[in-house]
Amino acid sequence: MARLTAGLKAGALAVIAATGLAGCVPEGGPVTAMPEQSDGRALFLQYCAVCHGESAKGDGRMARSMAKPPKDLTLISLRHGDRFPRAKVMSIVDGYARSDLGGPAMPEFGELLSGDLVPFDSGDGKATPTPVKLVALVTYLESIQEHR
Repeated sequence: MARLTAGLKAGALAVIAATGLAGCVPEGGPVTAMPEQSDGRALFLQYCAVCHGESAKGDGRMARSMAKPPKDLTLISLRHGDRFPRAKVMSIVDGYARSDLGGPAMPEFGELLSGDLVPFDSGDGKATPTPVKLVALVTYLESIQEHR
């Protein structure tokens, strides 16, 4: 009988612990490790380089056939007072602010919106659970900024 009671107590403690930990997981799912710069570069080459070029300077294969060439993505900070506008860039990449571009429409990258979530601070000091692929791409773009 003592074994049964001890087993029940151990099982009950495991259920309580699991329930407590479940409360720590964000509503959108578990938070994974932050992406590496190489993750963002790989995504950039896969999704963006055809227009923006491997160097992100706006010289991709498709750039010549576009009426308005894609922007040089290494100059985003310079165009914004030497400050990288994380929230604005994220809004363009995730599709929320693409209508504000005033040029050829960027394709939608639904694949980037799926997957695990990581905390993303867009500059207001508050981390928001965001798909890891979007964070990787924006972080990569921030890392390639030229400063003059």
